[in-house]
Amino acid sequence: MRVVVCGRGEQMGRRVEEVLSGVEIERVPDNRALLSAIESDPADIVLTSRESSGKDNVEALRQIQKLPAQRTAKVIIMAGESTRNDIIAAMRARAFCYFSKPYFEAMFDEILRHAVSRSPWEDSIEVSSATPAWLRVIARCELATADRLVQFMSEISDLDGKERDSMGFAFKEILMNAMEYGGQFNRERLVEASYVRGKRMVLYRIRDPGDGFSLEELTHAAISNPPENPVRHLEVRDSLGIRPGGFGVLLSRKLVDDLIYSEQGNDVLLIKYLDGTTTP
Repeated sequence: MRVVVCGRGEQMGRRVEEVLSGVEIERVPDNRALLSAIESDPADIVLTSRESSGKDNVEALRQIQKLPAQRTAKVIIMAGESTRNDIIAAMRARAFCYFSKPYFEAMFDEILRHAVSRSPWEDSIEVSSATPAWLRVIARCELATADRLVQFMSEISDLDGKERDSMGFAFKEILMNAMEYGGQFNRERLVEASYVRGKRMVLYRIRDPGDGFSLEELTHAAISNPPENPVRHLEVRDSLGIRPGGFGVLLSRKLVDDLIYSEQGNDVLLIKYLDGTTTP
């Protein structure tokens, strides 16, 4: 497997080498050199230049995809600055993932690990409708797709620091529940996810393909534990052979201002209210 890393600094190349030990890694200084390097010797994974803007890197992605041998290369966009339009354009152009400064290194490492997988990915995230204020996507129910979608949604958000992290964590927890319980981690089943940015709120919506449930039925989740036994759900999960966890809904409720389920239980809204001073 061949990985081409674009950028003048040494830090990114070293990071990739640490995470993807044993793969062939080539470093090039900029996007122009990147295109020349892969035209004659195709790459499996490409990281664009962090010194370039999101717009320039999306254009580099499009140029890469014009090369017949590179149409299935996993292109991870690394951008110094970005707009929502850049991120939406990258999703439409089937970027594998998107990172702008600053980014969470643990998520970057996880995306790199997903990138070395040989499993199909090109149609895993589909933009069905997009404006800077309202993005709606359809995603396949699989772990790698969940992590990629969480990162894209994190980049779309313009919340600051702690609020952005809190909403991102809550979105991931509910998305994972939707894919695991509603979609059975079956890539033939689809989840719908939306991001909406109003003047006084940020909203995520997640709709899964399952039959739904009521919160009272979730004996395997911490949200159903009685006050006298705050870890009862762990015993239930163990008896059912379910992976450790079950705190997602409970934690998500504490991290957002409103968490609202539909009557059927397979359609969820996560809402953060703003003070009205920010611009969508």
